[in-house]
Amino acid sequence: MTRKNGAEVVRCIAAVALGALTLGAAQAAEKVKVGLMLPYTGTYAALGTAITNGFKQYVAEQGGTLGGREVEYFVVDDESDPAKATENASKLVKRDNVDVLVGTVHSGVALAMAKVARDTKTLLIVPNAGADELTGPLCAPNVFRTSFTNWQPAYGMGKVAAERGHKNVVTLTWKYAAGEQAAGGFKEAFEKAGGKVAKELYLPFPNVEFQAYLTEIANLKPDAVFVFFAGGGAAKFVKDYDAAGLKKAIPLYASGFLTDGTLDAMGGAGEGLLTTLHYADGLTNAKDTAFRNKYATTYKMQPDVYAVQGYDAAQLLRTGLDVVKGGKLDQPTMIKAMEAAKIDSPRGAFTLSKAHNPVQDIYLRKAEGRDNKLVGVAEKALADPARGCRM
Repeated sequence: MTRKNGAEVVRCIAAVALGALTLGAAQAAEKVKVGLMLPYTGTYAALGTAITNGFKQYVAEQGGTLGGREVEYFVVDDESDPAKATENASKLVKRDNVDVLVGTVHSGVALAMAKVARDTKTLLIVPNAGADELTGPLCAPNVFRTSFTNWQPAYGMGKVAAERGHKNVVTLTWKYAAGEQAAGGFKEAFEKAGGKVAKELYLPFPNVEFQAYLTEIANLKPDAVFVFFAGGGAAKFVKDYDAAGLKKAIPLYASGFLTDGTLDAMGGAGEGLLTTLHYADGLTNAKDTAFRNKYATTYKMQPDVYAVQGYDAAQLLRTGLDVVKGGKLDQPTMIKAMEAAKIDSPRGAFTLSKAHNPVQDIYLRKAEGRDNKLVGVAEKALADPARGCRM
C-alpha cells in the first residue's frame, strides 16, 4: 500500500465515522413537540394535573419516548378561560411549533382550540372536554378525542332508568351546553324505551341555589330525577336533595361526573347513588390493575377518569408516531393509523368512530364510600351519533 493510498483509506474511514456520528446525532435529536394546554389553576386544576400525570405515565412506560422519539413538552395553563384560548393555542402552534396540541377540560376552551387546530392543520387530541360539537358538526380529520361526548354517559343512564321501570322523569341541570347535551342524551334513550320526560328544569350556571327546584320536583312527584352537575355544585346538590327528604322518596340518577371526585364533599349524602360513565372503580382487566398500581406508586394518589383519558391520549399519539418512525411527521399517514387504532385502555379496549370519538362501554356504577363501584355495563360499545359531522 502506498503512503497516498493509506492516507485515502484513513480519510474514508474518518468520513464514514463522521457520517455515522452525524446520523446518530440526527436520530437522537428526533423529537415530537407536545403542547399541553390544560387548566393548572382554578376550579379544574386537579383535572388538568390528572390528565398530565396520565399522559406522562404512558410516556414513561415507553422509556420516555413515543414511536422512538423523545417527547418535548410545552405547557400552558389555559385557566379554563375561553377568552384566552385562541391566543394560548396560537402561541403553542406558531411560537413553539408544536406537532400536536393536547387539551383540554373546559368545552369552551376546547372549541377555540379546535378552530386553531383546523385553521393551522395542527393535530389536536382532546383528553376531556365533552362538547358534542367537537366530534359532531366541528369534526375534522386532525381532531381526535380520547374521552367522551356529553351525550354518551347520559344516553346510557336513560336506558338504565327505563329498564328499572321508571315511566315519568324530571331532568335538572345548569343551563349550559354540557348540561343541555347530557339532558338531551338521557331523554333520547329514555323516551326511545317508552318513558316520558315530564319536565326539563334548568338553572343558570354556576348557580347552586337549588331549593326552588327541589320544591318543584317534590310537587311534580316524578318516578325519578336525572341531573348533570359536577364539582362543588354536584356535592351541594346531592346534600340538598338528601336534606329535603327526596333521596329516599325519588331515585336520583346522573352522569358519572356527579360523584367523581365529590363523594367526600357529600359527607355520606351520595351513598348508594347510581351513575353512568366510561370508567368505574373495580374494573377487572389487567391493564387497569397495572395502570392503577403504577399511578399510585408514582403520584401517591389513586387515579381517576381524567388520568385515564390523559394516558389514552398518549397511547393514541403513539399509534400515529409508530408509522412514521425515523422520518418526518407525515400527518396524513399518522391520521390514518390513529383512525384505525384499538386502544388498550384501563377503561377497557376501545376503537374510534368515523368522527374520531371513542366507541366505548358505558358502565353503571354505585357510590360506596369513596368509590364508584362497578355494577355492570349500561351500554356496550356505545358510539356517539356525531350528528352534523361530514367526515
